[in-house]
Amino acid sequence: MKNYKPMETKLKQLRNVHAENCVTILLNTHRTFPENEQDPLVLKNLIKEAERKLLEIAPKKQVDELVDRIHDLANSVDHRQNLESLILFVNHQTAEFIRLPIDVEDRVAVGNRFAMRDLIRNIHHQVNYYVLVLSKEDARLIEASNDKVVKEWDAPFPFENVLLQTSNNAEPSDAGKIDNLIAEFFNQVDKAVNDVQKENALPVLISTDEPNYHEYLKIADKPQIIVPKVLVRSRASESAHAIVEDAWELMEQYVSEQNEKRKADLQKAVSSNRFISDTNEIYRAIKEGRVQTLYIEKNLFQPALIVDDQITYISNDTQENTNVVDDLYDELIDLNSSFGGDVVFLPKESLTEFNGFAALTRY
Repeated sequence: MKNYKPMETKLKQLRNVHAENCVTILLNTHRTFPENEQDPLVLKNLIKEAERKLLEIAPKKQVDELVDRIHDLANSVDHRQNLESLILFVNHQTAEFIRLPIDVEDRVAVGNRFAMRDLIRNIHHQVNYYVLVLSKEDARLIEASNDKVVKEWDAPFPFENVLLQTSNNAEPSDAGKIDNLIAEFFNQVDKAVNDVQKENALPVLISTDEPNYHEYLKIADKPQIIVPKVLVRSRASESAHAIVEDAWELMEQYVSEQNEKRKADLQKAVSSNRFISDTNEIYRAIKEGRVQTLYIEKNLFQPALIVDDQITYISNDTQENTNVVDDLYDELIDLNSSFGGDVVFLPKESLTEFNGFAALTRY
């Protein structure tokens, strides 16, 4: 699975494409055999749908050229490497695909821009974090996204406590010295984790026993990045996949708790007149740098036109081959992030009184 730094870079590249006949093909896929054997057939049928849509708006010669490019790209896909979904982006200059660890709606979009909704929302929805598998003898570091393993770090991890090994051989009865060496080992592990953080700053969930967790917190240089939940019991010999599956249950619960706290902030803002629920007002406030946090219900999408700083909603049936924003909410989320704002995704019907979308202002 790819890391999300290059994914974000690719997102920006594709979002900036404005050209005729941008074809986006989205489909759910399968990681394992024999289920992934059906993926090429699903893709083939979607390519036929893309050809049909293209013939409605473009000359046959152009369509034939584009369809050939789509087939060439499709033939380059190794379906044995599939994740949960696959997205193809093709126009006269571009031909590339991206695999995603999320479910999408099987569909074909043709327009003047690529359909970026699922790719953008994937980045916003994924909870990315590290799992530090810690014991007194060694430590592993796993990078995860939701319940999927991104990678297990192989440098400088796995980290072995050579100090403790030496001490056990020399003075096994000196309990105080042993405790000091364990603390020093935890300190070395913490510094290694912080070095990784410099590349990609993510929260850290620790998998260890309760005493180790509390001892680690005592020496941690950045305790604020450590999730206040612990995945208990020794897991040093378990697979990264098994560890992350259990870790995700805790992370999902933690994120839900944090989001509920953030929702309470929005409710307080209502009484202090620091909230906005009208989409056009939110858009103007974002451009003025006044929006702190956007709140949106998960799976809420809305294509729209933005003309002269005025937002007009567009139905899904009429958005093809027009210069529309594939999903207005993600456009606003991305714009707000450029001003240092953030976003909170909440379950469906959590924001009914705000029609699913609201903003908390800075002042």
